[in-house]
Parts: sequence; structure tokens; C-alpha cells
Amino acid sequence: MKILIADDDAVSRRVLETTVTRLGHEPVVVTNGTDALEVLLHTEGPRLAILDWMMPGADGLAVCRAVRAHQGPYLYIVLVTARDRQEDIAAALEADVDEVLTKPLNVGELQARLRSGARLLALQETLLQVQGTLRHLATHDQLTGLWNRAMVRDRLTAEISRARRAGTPLAVVLADLDHFKQLNDTYGHVAGDDILRHAARRMRSALRAYDSIGRYGGEEFLMVLPDCDTDVAVSVAERARVAVATGVQVAGADVPLRVSLGVAATRTPDDPDHLIAAADQALYRAKAAGRNRVSS
Repeated sequence: MKILIADDDAVSRRVLETTVTRLGHEPVVVTNGTDALEVLLHTEGPRLAILDWMMPGADGLAVCRAVRAHQGPYLYIVLVTARDRQEDIAAALEADVDEVLTKPLNVGELQARLRSGARLLALQETLLQVQGTLRHLATHDQLTGLWNRAMVRDRLTAEISRARRAGTPLAVVLADLDHFKQLNDTYGHVAGDDILRHAARRMRSALRAYDSIGRYGGEEFLMVLPDCDTDVAVSVAERARVAVATGVQVAGADVPLRVSLGVAATRTPDDPDHLIAAADQALYRAKAAGRNRVSS
């Protein structure tokens, strides 16, 4: 990993650089606090730093305070200083320094502190990855990768608020795969899952970048279309219908795939359930009229 070394003393820099390199890390060396702060606040800057307390530009405590005030990934900071009074150590810890080492440096102690810092940062990275995975699982449908029911409803609620403020229209589309149970029974549940994933990808590809789509339940999907009146929403829904109707290959065979869609749009959005209910009625009309069509 990259480790920043900020020290204006040439001898100290050489010792620190040699130690960091011996541990298998990449030293990034500066000679003043101003440059240290610039490097640390860079989006791809080092996550671990060794700062001298007294150096030109900004001292080590000032650099640490500035880093802590910045919203970004955690940086592990080791402060090196000739000051060894208890009040000096307390001042350093008050500035949220992680470790304080006194000069002349004990190389073995420095190595131990750097290993501790690297372990802590690796643990944090693992926790962030786990957190991201859990967040994805909580908001996305695991089969199709689209928003799940709760999240697409949240998107609709947010777009209703935005449409009210901006005075713009809003539309929703409910899509239901035609005769999905028959496909599932004929080709099996594994193939049925493949069909759902394929349909989800095709519908997503037909939408605009700022539209939302989620799996609403079973073979039913909900689309949220901001800034759409009925005519535009019907056009978007028709694109989705055509995209799905390209069919899908199941067990080496071309299987026709069809979808019915119901559109509801309004210029005075109020409640998500009202819009969804109106789209559901339109979907019922599309099914009643022979399926594989868009109704509004």
C-alpha cells in the first residue's frame, strides 16, 4: 500500500522511507505539511501517513485536523515528534492522531505500528465491502438485479414529491409477462428464472437513464417514468413490449415471450397507491383485450 512520509529532516525521511520499503509498501515522500495535506486529500491518495509534528507549511497536528474534517475514507495517521511530555502526547491524541512515536525512532516499534495501521485499514475495507453487499441485497431483487418492490415504491414516492414541486407529469407502468406459468410449467423453474432475468434486462434497456424499474412481484414489473404524460409513457411502454417480444432461447430452443403493460399518468400526483392501482386497471384491460399490448 502507499504510505505518505511527511518530514522536513533528511535523515528522518531516509529512515522512514527505508522502513516503509522494507515492509513492502510504497513510500510517497513530501517535505512540508502543505504538500502532505494535498496528497492525503487526493481521491487516490495514501490511506496511511507518517507525519512529523514540526514542519514547514502546516504542522502534523494541523494536517491531521484538516484530514479528519474532510469527508472521505479513514486515514491512519502516525505522528513522529521529539516532544515527549505528557501534555504534548495528549495534544496529539486530541487532534485524533492514531499513534504517537517519539524521536529518535525505534524502528521495531515503527514497524509494529505500521502493521497495526495496515491491518486496521484492511479490516475497514472488508467491512465497507460487506456493507455495500448488504445494501445491495436490501434494495435489489436477487433474481433479476432490478430494484426490489420496496425500493421501486420508494423511487415512486420520491418522484411524486419531485413532480409536485416541479409541476411536471409522472407516469407508472405495470408490466406482466403473458402466460408465464405455462412457460414455467413447460420448461421448468430454472428456465423460468432465466426468462425473468432476460425480460428484466430487455425492459431495462428500453427505458431512459433516469427511469426506474423494479420487480413488483412474481412476473410483474413496475416502471416509474418521470416527466412523462400518457402519450410519452405509452411510447416507452411500447418500446419495452417490443424489446421483450424478441423472445428468448431456452434449452437451445427459441421461446416466444410476450408482455402486457398498463400505463397510468398524471399531472397532479398524490399517492403512489392511486397511480399503481390505475396502472393495474390498465394492465387488466390489456390482458382482457388479448394480451401482448399496451393499454392506458
